[in-house]
Amino acid sequence: MMRVFIGLLTSLILFMSFPSYGQALPSVSANNAVLIEQSTGRVLFEKNANEEASIASITKIMTAIIAIESGMLDEQVTTSRKAIYTEGSSIYLEQGEEIPLKDLVYGLMLRSGNDAAVAIAEHVGGSEEGFVYLMNEKAKWLGMENTHFDNPHGLDSDTHYSSAYDMAILMKYAMDNPMFREVSQSDSYLSNNRTYHWQNKNKLLTRLYEYCTGGKTGYTKATGRTLVTSAHKNGMDLIAVTLDAPDDWQDHIGMFEWGFEQFEMKTVQEEGTALYHIEPKTSKVYGNYNKAVNLPLLKDGNDNVDVKNYFLSDVRSDSKQAIGKSVYYINNQEVYESYIYPGEQPNNSIFDNLKTVFESIIGRESI
Repeated sequence: MMRVFIGLLTSLILFMSFPSYGQALPSVSANNAVLIEQSTGRVLFEKNANEEASIASITKIMTAIIAIESGMLDEQVTTSRKAIYTEGSSIYLEQGEEIPLKDLVYGLMLRSGNDAAVAIAEHVGGSEEGFVYLMNEKAKWLGMENTHFDNPHGLDSDTHYSSAYDMAILMKYAMDNPMFREVSQSDSYLSNNRTYHWQNKNKLLTRLYEYCTGGKTGYTKATGRTLVTSAHKNGMDLIAVTLDAPDDWQDHIGMFEWGFEQFEMKTVQEEGTALYHIEPKTSKVYGNYNKAVNLPLLKDGNDNVDVKNYFLSDVRSDSKQAIGKSVYYINNQEVYESYIYPGEQPNNSIFDNLKTVFESIIGRESI
């Protein structure tokens, strides 16, 4: 009987594993592009997304998040000669000026100040070189496999590059930080230091797209236009990245509108959903989910969602800590993890119990 059940479930998974889209994929001018859902990182659309390319000033997303996470935002930064003479876009710092690190982060993100980038790097990293080391270590930690930084501002260099997908990973991480979100979504910033008043260069945020929630622009003559933006609509958050895009504003609007039209957040696991795990050496251990699991799925229902449960090798029913985790797959691609916590005995049907036992058998693995 169990063999029949396993066979039916496997057939169902294979039959449903090929999604189709109700509308044509978006057309973009960019050489490299990607659209992801923010909470899970699911890729909804891509074009040469893993190709290494120059990225210009969207580099400053990494500079900003490292500065914010340093815990130094309230510290005064003394600007160096090297910082104020950095070529390219500037917030016109003066040598020897003292300015809060927080103001520099706003000047970096809103006005794309290269002088601000170097001043931040020297203060937080001890030197520009020291800060670049932190940038590359952070990139490795985030899994940015096609990225290498040479500087904190994004001026062209043969060994300064990333990919559209890597920059989406970075933006996804940065948007989890409340301070970064506050900076990124600001139309303008008025500093208490001197008379700095900066308007955000991100026209998608300030003028062109009402659902935009933040982002960073970039441009050099050699690299072309680069852009990272985020948007929120109908309970879903998306991130778009384009590299070498002559018509980047419309590229992003088109990708966002396509994504919001094709996908929606659907609850695949309710908060408090109960399950049990049969541990061979002990007894049944009951657990539940302490929060709902919502995934970005095609509105036409043509996505397959699979979940595998993994439990700690030494499970105690009286534990107050997580006793396992569930890994969610959409069309065989891992997209999300949630933790399983101790819970009460579930009151399930026979079918539900068989399903849980089956998942426990095929999915049991030490974390």
